[in-house]
Amino acid sequence: MIRDPQKLQNLLSEVRAYVREQWHPLENTVEQLDHVPDDIVQDLRERGFFGWSIPEAYGGLGLSTEELILAAFELSQASVALRARVGTNTGIGSEALVADGTEAQKQRWLPRMATGELTGCLALTEPDAGSEASNVQTTARLEGDHYVLDGRKCYITNAPIADVFTVVARTEPGTKGSSGLSAFIVERGTPGLRTGPAYKKMGQAGSPVSDVFFENCRVPVGNLIGGQEGVGFKTIMKVLNKQRLHLSALCTGPAIRMLDLAMEHTQNRQQFGKAVGNFQLLQAMVADSQTEIYAAQSMILEAARARDRGEDVALTASMCKYFASEMCGRVADRCVQMFGGAGYVADFSPIERYYRDVRLFRLYEGTSQIHQMNIAKLVLREHGAT
Repeated sequence: MIRDPQKLQNLLSEVRAYVREQWHPLENTVEQLDHVPDDIVQDLRERGFFGWSIPEAYGGLGLSTEELILAAFELSQASVALRARVGTNTGIGSEALVADGTEAQKQRWLPRMATGELTGCLALTEPDAGSEASNVQTTARLEGDHYVLDGRKCYITNAPIADVFTVVARTEPGTKGSSGLSAFIVERGTPGLRTGPAYKKMGQAGSPVSDVFFENCRVPVGNLIGGQEGVGFKTIMKVLNKQRLHLSALCTGPAIRMLDLAMEHTQNRQQFGKAVGNFQLLQAMVADSQTEIYAAQSMILEAARARDRGEDVALTASMCKYFASEMCGRVADRCVQMFGGAGYVADFSPIERYYRDVRLFRLYEGTSQIHQMNIAKLVLREHGAT
């Protein structure tokens, strides 16, 4: 669903130019600093990059799913730190409020998230609640006009810099699985909330990730998302179904970028008296990569359009995330191969950084194996299997 083609084209052109002219020259610096400089963050705020999927009524652009996907294809043709810095606000950090927040909650937090004044994140995963996301052990007990949260979250993107946390906790003692879970907004500075130091990671430098701890953390009743207990898992699944499409697009952009870099290298690199791009075995890798990128783009756009039509995209979102993340890993491997030794050495090309960055795509927001199981389960259900 594209509401205003010219307006969207202007946005895509701006993002494309920003990525190539402003961000690409900064990628090495961001990796060395392991931090996105404050002046860059301010520039992203002024450009409105934090508010893409937040409704216009709350200061965002209110992009449809299809529009968000097209913008994500462009934004993610860069090192992951760029999209990660704005991505929680345009995805999992704000979507629970957009989907199920009360009007008062939306008015309180969404406008400041749209401008980037506040950075949001989703605190769902725990040491024993990863692939089994419903196995949440963090508790929230009601005491007067507050809930008291206790527990630990881990692998939380942007936790070290987040201002607001969407937190899933168990409000009904003794329940198991998805029942008895509720979602809350917890603000940084709330007594009993603290974040751990940023992890040392294989890749994705500049995108901080850490643990989040709740120790007798008192959260006002008004911060219960939607004002209703026990529906938190349903809210989070709404978030994840959309975010899996968003993330699928964010897996595809780096593949486009890596193939562009490889094509440039293979046209300039001479061996045996001609450009290495003229050798058929290398051309096979180019053909496979371009075909898979096109397949991913086509899948994701069709699923996005279905979501905009109001259709259930649980199956297609899972298929998109599975295919796009695996595709990106295959393209990364081929592109290192096309670069040869230069693809392994950071001094010569950014390919080795991209190779490390994209490895995480096959793990977070559902490992590939979890998505395989989910896809099979949903298909079997459609065919009447029990």
